[in-house]
Amino acid sequence: MDAIKVLLEKNALELKENDDQCQERRSLQERKTESKTKDVDEQTKTFKRRWIMLLLFCLSSALNAFHWIQYSSVANVVMRYYDVSAIYVNWSSMIFMAVYVPLVFPATWLLEKKGLRIAMIIGVLMSALGSWMKLLSLDRDKFLVGFLAQFIIGSAQMFTLSLPARLAGLWFDSSQVSTACAIGVSSNQLGIALSFLIPPIVVRDSEDYTQIRSDLQYLFIMMAVPTTLLLILVYFFFEASPPAPPSLAQLSAREREKGRGTSYSTVLKTLITNKDYVLLMLSYGLNVGVFYAYSTLLNQLFLIHFPNGQTEAGQIGLTLIIGGMWGSVVWGIVLDKTHMFRGTTLLVYAMGVVGIVGFTYSLSYKHLIMIYITSGFLGFFMNGYLTVAYEFAAELTYPLPESTSSGLLNAIGEALGVVLVLGAGIILDAKGDFPTNLLLSSVLILGLLISFFISGKKLQRLAASHVQS
Repeated sequence: MDAIKVLLEKNALELKENDDQCQERRSLQERKTESKTKDVDEQTKTFKRRWIMLLLFCLSSALNAFHWIQYSSVANVVMRYYDVSAIYVNWSSMIFMAVYVPLVFPATWLLEKKGLRIAMIIGVLMSALGSWMKLLSLDRDKFLVGFLAQFIIGSAQMFTLSLPARLAGLWFDSSQVSTACAIGVSSNQLGIALSFLIPPIVVRDSEDYTQIRSDLQYLFIMMAVPTTLLLILVYFFFEASPPAPPSLAQLSAREREKGRGTSYSTVLKTLITNKDYVLLMLSYGLNVGVFYAYSTLLNQLFLIHFPNGQTEAGQIGLTLIIGGMWGSVVWGIVLDKTHMFRGTTLLVYAMGVVGIVGFTYSLSYKHLIMIYITSGFLGFFMNGYLTVAYEFAAELTYPLPESTSSGLLNAIGEALGVVLVLGAGIILDAKGDFPTNLLLSSVLILGLLISFFISGKKLQRLAASHVQS
């Protein structure tokens, strides 16, 4: 009995010692974790002026985007005043898409090498120059001058269109990054919305060419003055990046850039060999291409059924874009809260298909109220997808620069936009609006099918940010 008692006491003592050792190891691990968390907290910080940077970017993006369909939103007046065909007016918006594809690569290279500040200054400067140049195109034989101004302003979008995800990543932490990106994307849509609304109001459908010239002059000055003022604000107040990164993901990216510089060609090669990213790029390109085609041809599509509906066509375009602005912000918040990138992508895309089919039949049956409703519905999902795609791309390609992944997305979108605007324009002239809308609906359905093959498991930026929490 004594031997058993001694053995039990020995076992109890060993268990106590083991328990003490486990507690000591847990305590040591907790201290290490606390120390690591403290080190991260000391190295990462968000700054209040991040909202100023976002505001300046939003203004530059909106003012640049206003020019995109400035002529197309009053296509009937422009065609009569300058005595040009619809294809010339369509090209005044398509030039934005055409110049993007060859220029996006040097532009993103410059952005990565010189930073956000230099890119912003160049972009706003080019927008200001193009805006003032339009005043030289007021004579009826000077449409080519206006087209050249569109070329300059379209080239300036290289330094704004791909920036929302990059700016959000540099200035905002993981709990706000998708929302900040959404606000940046919606600012571009705000500019487009204003371009649907303002030109049809300012440039009246008149037979008096002197009146049209005066209206165009007022419209051009209205854009040139605020863009010039913005250039001054950007020069004095916009910063390339915060003194400290806002998140562990950005901290890791900075350390990686310092440790070993990655060449631009290597970044591009990595992107185009990422299967999920390539699929996302295709689905995004088809979505954006359809949006560009609708926006460019909306005036012509609508006037087939409502010959005196220039103002209403602009208002429908405005409804489309306002829906998209709300969608961008809402889906950005959804991503910040849920991080369900693939599920959100499929939901938004599928509802966009529903919206485009509804819009097609509403226009064919000349049901004006339903045209407004389906236009807003379509915009909420189809345009709202832009934010989802930017953020999904950043997740799939982390730690590669967001501006490069966004730039390639936009390059595909711009290229397909040119193809779809030209193709849809030809079908519209030859067959009418219903076959045109069916074509664009089919393209969007194809984009949805491609989206099903994108994996949502490799969320690398999210994984890096979770280490911080």
